[in-house]
Amino acid sequence: MDDRKFWIGFTYIRGIGAVRFRGLLNAFSDLQSAWNASCSQLMEAGLSQKIVDNFQQVRRQIDLERIWNNIQKAGITVLTWDDEAYPRRLKEIDQPPPVLYVLGDLTLQDEWAAAIVGTRRMTGYGRQVTEELAELLARHGVSVISGLARGVDAAAHQTCLKFGGRTIAVLGSGVDQIYPPEHRKLAEQIAKNGAVISDYPPGTPPESNNFPPRNRIISGLSRVVVVIEAGITSGALITSTFAAEQGRDVFALPGSIYASQSKGTNRLIQQGARPLVEVKDVLDALNIEQVQEYRQARLELPTDPREQQLLDALGYEPVHIDDLGNLTGWGMDTLTATLTMMELKGLVQQVGGMNYILVKEKTIMYQANRDE
Repeated sequence: MDDRKFWIGFTYIRGIGAVRFRGLLNAFSDLQSAWNASCSQLMEAGLSQKIVDNFQQVRRQIDLERIWNNIQKAGITVLTWDDEAYPRRLKEIDQPPPVLYVLGDLTLQDEWAAAIVGTRRMTGYGRQVTEELAELLARHGVSVISGLARGVDAAAHQTCLKFGGRTIAVLGSGVDQIYPPEHRKLAEQIAKNGAVISDYPPGTPPESNNFPPRNRIISGLSRVVVVIEAGITSGALITSTFAAEQGRDVFALPGSIYASQSKGTNRLIQQGARPLVEVKDVLDALNIEQVQEYRQARLELPTDPREQQLLDALGYEPVHIDDLGNLTGWGMDTLTATLTMMELKGLVQQVGGMNYILVKEKTIMYQANRDE
């Protein structure tokens, strides 16, 4: 039985998130063992009586084999922390989702992405800026992340698709439960030119309390988050909070002090967000030259002294990124950018927990060429 079935099973149990997933993995050899564990073993692993009772009920009610077959028939890809295809930037955030359900494809291009979020009741001004920004990002090969909601989200997705870009929609429901329902066709288009993703299992309805937590995925997948318009209690402000905590650049569109749609964005600027004065400001924050370099990179030998220095510092045993920073004396931005390029070239690999190793086949070839 594919081990991912048991990862899927645990996503159906309320109260088991990233922290408890990690606890189960630490307590048991794998999630299959955890799934088949006794109540006492589960409690010893740190689960409360309430969660164990809930787990027992779910375990009796669901058929993992049937769920797995249905997921495969629906064309849904399941990614766990153990999968190489799991988005690297998302894995680096605090408590990343243990499981992602994906319709479509996540690609290396999505390493450079910007989120565009905002109110469902956008003004003409908000629409104009959203469309200009989404077009600019699409034309420069930057993936656009949003939440498929009415208003700003939909405009960002639609414009990106119109100009041939990649876009990713993050849902607060299962990927088979599109909300709002009038965006089903839009979701289908996104899946063909990007991805529709969720950390909620198929069948999960779009309940209101699902949406705030999914915003951490929107920001986690992005390098920059742009809030177009937002009321003072808008969910887009939750995304900006997660973005700031995750070390992402946050832009907010300034607006009239009399417009309700601008009260949230004006407040963000007051609190330290960067005002979006021109849409090209986002490209500057993304370092667009590096985006182009990233897109053109191939599996090739190191071409600059930085990559050489990291090759000399790494081995086939994991080395944490903080230790690499101490060894090289570089800032975190330089270090992560260089590691990203080397991952794309196939020279290094992240093996979880921000630890890196050399990819043996490539570096053996490199050493042989170097010795010549």
